[in-house]
Amino acid sequence: MKFGKEFASQMVQEWQEAYMDYNYLKGVLKDILNFKKRNAPLAEIAATPKGSLKRRLSMYRAYSGLQSRYNSFKSLSLSNNNDQDDEVILVNSVQQEGSEGHYQTMFLMSSEHGGEYEMVFFRRLDEEFNKVLTFYKKKVGEVKAEADELSKQMDALIALRIMVDKPSIEMESSQVNDPTHFRSPSRLHMEAIQEVEMTSEERLEKEATSERRDTAKMNEFRPAPLEILDHVRINVEPETPVSTLRKVIRISDSNLSFSKEELRKAEEQIRKAFVEFYQKLRLLKSYCFLNMLAFSKIMKKYDKITSRKASKSYLEMVDKSYLGSSDEVSKLIERVEATFIKHFVNGNRRKGMKTLRPQAKRETHRVTFFMGLFSGCSIALVAAIVVSIRAGNLLEHKGRGQYMDNIFPLYSLFGFIVLHMLMYAGNIYYWRRFRVNYPFIFGFKQGTELGYRQVLLLASGLAVLALAAALANLDMEMDPKTRSFGTVTELIPLALVVVLLLITFCPLNIIYRSSRFFLIRCAWHCLCAPLYKVTLPDFFLADQITSQVQAIRSLQFYVCYYVWGNFRTRSNKCQDSSVYQILYIVVAIIPFWSRFIQCLRRLFEEKDSMQGLNSLKYFSTIVALVMRTLYDQKRGTFWKVMAASTSGITTVANTYWDIVIDWGLLQRNSKNRWLRDKLLVPHKIVYFVAIVLDIILRLVWMQLVLDIQELPFLHKKAFVAVVASLEIFRRGLWNFFRLENEHLNNVGKYRAFKSVPLPFNYDEDKSI
Repeated sequence: MKFGKEFASQMVQEWQEAYMDYNYLKGVLKDILNFKKRNAPLAEIAATPKGSLKRRLSMYRAYSGLQSRYNSFKSLSLSNNNDQDDEVILVNSVQQEGSEGHYQTMFLMSSEHGGEYEMVFFRRLDEEFNKVLTFYKKKVGEVKAEADELSKQMDALIALRIMVDKPSIEMESSQVNDPTHFRSPSRLHMEAIQEVEMTSEERLEKEATSERRDTAKMNEFRPAPLEILDHVRINVEPETPVSTLRKVIRISDSNLSFSKEELRKAEEQIRKAFVEFYQKLRLLKSYCFLNMLAFSKIMKKYDKITSRKASKSYLEMVDKSYLGSSDEVSKLIERVEATFIKHFVNGNRRKGMKTLRPQAKRETHRVTFFMGLFSGCSIALVAAIVVSIRAGNLLEHKGRGQYMDNIFPLYSLFGFIVLHMLMYAGNIYYWRRFRVNYPFIFGFKQGTELGYRQVLLLASGLAVLALAAALANLDMEMDPKTRSFGTVTELIPLALVVVLLLITFCPLNIIYRSSRFFLIRCAWHCLCAPLYKVTLPDFFLADQITSQVQAIRSLQFYVCYYVWGNFRTRSNKCQDSSVYQILYIVVAIIPFWSRFIQCLRRLFEEKDSMQGLNSLKYFSTIVALVMRTLYDQKRGTFWKVMAASTSGITTVANTYWDIVIDWGLLQRNSKNRWLRDKLLVPHKIVYFVAIVLDIILRLVWMQLVLDIQELPFLHKKAFVAVVASLEIFRRGLWNFFRLENEHLNNVGKYRAFKSVPLPFNYDEDKSI
């Protein structure tokens, strides 16, 4: 792999604008090379006759022996003179008033023919180096400030450990008998924690002097006094509906209670903060290393193209600069490792490093094998169903209508879920291809995010179960004796739903438990909105559920069919009930209501007027959905006009919000006309096609107003399923561009890390 591609692949994507622009500098060097080729003397570019061999001129030089015995001094002197003669650049550090110093390179050969090209190269090289240096200094300053804050948190944590655990040590008899050695309980506790926690504080010192240095440090160590707890308040209670309500009615108590549960939660929060801080340090160190390597590579390319020797001088400057000479990040990394291993894993280095440096998830052939197996089985089952329908002439069977009204909605639920999973797998594939950092955006625990193969495996596995069940239940003939269908086969759809729910909520560490619980937690947050703080995974999932309205109604039909209907005869009357019709509207409103409430909470918390407009958009969608459902149930001109008018308004609002706000497109003054300044997909036509498709798919509601609800070759239930599938497809399309825009916003603000709340809040008004 060429260095340029490797350099791009190892970048922190949210910092990509802060890296050295290697490709641009390589392009400048290409201009220099082209200039030299155009202006090279004819003698140097004369072509060698075909079929002839020409020796290099170096092969005709005088032979000086295998060892330079008599002219070594002369050669040394010549090399020194050549170094002085070949000096082409001077690099100086320039101090500017009101700003940090920067480096400036003076090109000494500017008078040569074509020297202006090389001057452009060094001018841009200096700009890139100063950009990298400024960014690195800024980030190092931030991590140093964060390290100080973590140190204060550790002081409070250790003091809390003392108050909760109350460690004690046996005093020597001489000290006990000697009243001058009397120590107060607090002093005794501090000395105990000193022995327990600080025995190997100086592991970072050299092995040869570690024992002596540790002893010296032990004598100098001054643990944080217990009085530090008088000046801190604790916030370890996780956000729950109860805690939210307590905040609303202003019932809050953040005083320390010195309980073991309080200590456990504080340790857990600081532990997470250390892990996140360590990842930040590692990425910052990688940023420094990659840029140092990039400057080395580009200067060697310059020397090769121009036949000069400028890289040595420039790289010496790079090595002596803050970027090359600062070891603050490396020391912090070592310090964090030592602290984490000692204070959070009881000195177990292997366990501590496994937590700090989780192994990247390895792709296994087993996943690919089973994905292919299940996909092949799904295709075979689809073919079997088609053959069964054709062989039994089921499309013309008298029981077709009864089957489509009662059985088809049961299995369409799994079709909606599988289709959504397939779209999500496609999203993941293209997010990875275009380097969208979706694990960071969604907040997945490192190493637990699913790849597109894993999602396809789950989708194909569910498809096999659903298709096999549908094939087993593909029977339209009643038993002539009992005048009913088989009880076991009629219960297959219900059993499949139960199995799906059991797998989803299974507490065992099987079938991607971390991802399942993440989904459950986000779904619970959506259901309990606005009692939880709204995060991106929560409202992103709520948006997905708004596209699964028909799936939610299918779940409602399960209750109707198996509780109030007669599944043995495939009949039900609950759909004619007014209660069912009201619930039919209510269950469809729930996802949009959840988003509406989420927007209101963000409006009050973030004071962002755009969230208020977004809430109005979802409210208009609720009104339009109610009107369309009432028209479908009651018919009539009034309801038709109301459904068309409200749906038209919400369609315009939703389409504008999709394209302009969520996708960030249609920017009039953009570099890419009618799109946005930064695009990840290289082909602009993709964005325009996506815009057109989003507009068309937003208008599928018109089939209801235009009374196109059943085609001659398609049953009404099947037509509803097709329309619902189009909405799922539109949501999958929306997902890619929505996350692309979110990723670019993070890149623009250099947001590469999530913030971890700390448990202890220091009272700054009091001295500690």
